[in-house]
Amino acid sequence: MPHMREEGESEKNVLDRLDSYHVRDIPYDKVLNSMCTHPHHIAIKAHEQFIETNMGDGGLFPGTYDLEQEVITMLGQLLGNSDVCGYITTGGTESNIQAIHAARNSRKSKKPNIVVSGSAHFSFDKIADLLNIDVRKAEQDDQFKIDLNDVESKIDNNTVALVGIAGTTEFGQIDPIRELSDLAIEKDIFLHVDAAFGAFVIPFLDMEYEFDFNLPGVSSITADPHKMGLCTIPAGGLLFKDQYYLEVLQTKTPYLTIDSQYSLTGTRCGAVTAAAYAVMKHLGQDGYRQYVQYCMKLTRRIIERTREFGVEPVIEPVMNIVVLDVGDTDVVKKALEKKGWYTSVTRNPKALRLVIMPHLTETKVEEFLYDLEKICK
Repeated sequence: MPHMREEGESEKNVLDRLDSYHVRDIPYDKVLNSMCTHPHHIAIKAHEQFIETNMGDGGLFPGTYDLEQEVITMLGQLLGNSDVCGYITTGGTESNIQAIHAARNSRKSKKPNIVVSGSAHFSFDKIADLLNIDVRKAEQDDQFKIDLNDVESKIDNNTVALVGIAGTTEFGQIDPIRELSDLAIEKDIFLHVDAAFGAFVIPFLDMEYEFDFNLPGVSSITADPHKMGLCTIPAGGLLFKDQYYLEVLQTKTPYLTIDSQYSLTGTRCGAVTAAAYAVMKHLGQDGYRQYVQYCMKLTRRIIERTREFGVEPVIEPVMNIVVLDVGDTDVVKKALEKKGWYTSVTRNPKALRLVIMPHLTETKVEEFLYDLEKICK
């Protein structure tokens, strides 16, 4: 049984043992089910440089605090409004929790509810439990986008927020955010956009989509640098159009160098802020565009090749997520796993889900397609 000895061990022994654990982890080169990837090398260097910083006590780390404000501004510029406010979170789950937390606190109701798509991320199930909010899941249309008529039918006087998804976890679909924005304005309701995955993809696609702060009804956006932003983990982003929504999240912190916190966590890793700053500055929009175009090239190749052996996509991919109708999905998934490939399965309909991230090479994709064809035949 592992235990801490009375006397310490040599550095070599400890690091060798760590290697024995790390080697059991799955290498990314055969992973097609993760929205995370290898962080960019400059992100790793920046992370190491700021490893000791704690944004939970920003007064001790004013330089890192300023970096965070710059990252939020850059994220805002990418998403239609450089005057946004917010902070770097641990990821999409915390960002979604805090966005709805702010919506709830800003609109008092004894029985608050929100309306989300049935395809929403499971973090909204956590929100229902943690915030004691009724999460009403709207139906989807035949393209797995939220059904606006069903959304409207679920709104009542206790609805504190609507949620649209820009890059659904299962299908990579984009909800009709413009129409949700119009509805939010009409009903005077907070609109949150979960673009945890889509924020670093949608702006760089060949087709233009309306989903961000350019729409007047959008109140907040989740955007994760540790996904297609190529940052180190855990780096999420929560952006608000109005400073007021940060203020309703504040908790007084009498023991620190700052008067209050608006984050869900107390201690916050400043290293990921530096990592996000470094990779966004280094790549620029053109660099991200190249990564997205590469992933979309692989996405198109998968669709082209699978159609040759009779396997069709459930929907035409909007971004670098492919969902394939392979028949008995569980059998195919298990057969792929025996060959070392890690994929996932959607819920309804049940189908094979692939996330095409920058760590996948063209050679590996061809190897995967070869194995998939043999299994499907």
